[in-house]
Amino acid sequence: MTREYRLAAIPGDGIGKEVIPAGLDVLDAISKLEGFKLCVEHFGWDSERYLKTGEYIPAGGLETLKTFDAIFFGAVGSPDVPDHVSLWGLRLPICQGFDQYANVRPARVLPGVQSPLRLRDASDIDWVIIRENSEGEYSGSGGRVHRGLPEEIATEVSVFTRSGVTRIHRFAFELARKRPRKHLTLVTKSNAQRHGMVMWDEIFMQVARDYPDVTWDRELVDAMTMRMVAKPRSIDVMVATNLHADILSDLAAALSGSLGIAPTANLNPERTFPSMFEPIHGSAFDIAGRGIANPVATFWTACMMLEHLGETAAANRLMRAIEQVTARRIVTPDLGGEASTALVTESVVQALHD
Repeated sequence: MTREYRLAAIPGDGIGKEVIPAGLDVLDAISKLEGFKLCVEHFGWDSERYLKTGEYIPAGGLETLKTFDAIFFGAVGSPDVPDHVSLWGLRLPICQGFDQYANVRPARVLPGVQSPLRLRDASDIDWVIIRENSEGEYSGSGGRVHRGLPEEIATEVSVFTRSGVTRIHRFAFELARKRPRKHLTLVTKSNAQRHGMVMWDEIFMQVARDYPDVTWDRELVDAMTMRMVAKPRSIDVMVATNLHADILSDLAAALSGSLGIAPTANLNPERTFPSMFEPIHGSAFDIAGRGIANPVATFWTACMMLEHLGETAAANRLMRAIEQVTARRIVTPDLGGEASTALVTESVVQALHD
């Protein structure tokens, strides 16, 4: 019996409309080679729809998404819509509504790609950043009062719950345990943020007792940026809050060669809801429509999605194809090449057959 998976495709805005179709082409090729079927349904939820209707997600949209095995997401953001409106209109309602609390962002230097650092070896960068994805600084708590008056007040409340912090630390330890080095770094700012961050530290120490086989250390977030640049080989897995990991993962992508190669998985580890997979580069309207968007982040994201679905052989085969193509320097301008999105896509599909 053929293995079948229902996939919801949401290209969103900007280059999302280019890289998600490219990703679907690659997924179609690998599914035929590995003997499974992807049943894809397309959702035109984007900023254009918001400007016409006042909403990104229609009534009942999340209930519809619940029926899928995974969500393949492009980007959200438009020059015509304030960023806080677009983000809270599309991406965050899915992440929070489906309790996708574990955001997983791997970073490494692919073959043929140059890091801006003077690395002794490309393997000096081989990291996974675990970002708490459901609360913290992006909880949405807070508000504004006395708008427009001199005494206007705006509060942005970071919300940390014991259950939320415990489960992300446990997820991070479990992932670190599966990697060769078995090392985890806790990243907080507990010297200055003496409530939520101190609780993060305390719960981490408690959870660590259950993982004696995993070594660990801790770093303040500002010091972590320096360590990522100066001592990249000292890092394996990092766990941090929503805001801190968001920033660190962009730095990790840049140090790996380009934001255009960085993948993400927004996971609901208990699989109560579907998980969502997306490249982290955003809508990139400055290059949208020019045919030069880097699809590698989307392809790598597809690998993570395939692994989540249990198609490990397909995920590994696709990752090898990606590496073959980058090693041959068939890359887009952000990586110093001249290839188009279409050429990179065609090359990866061909490499799948090699």
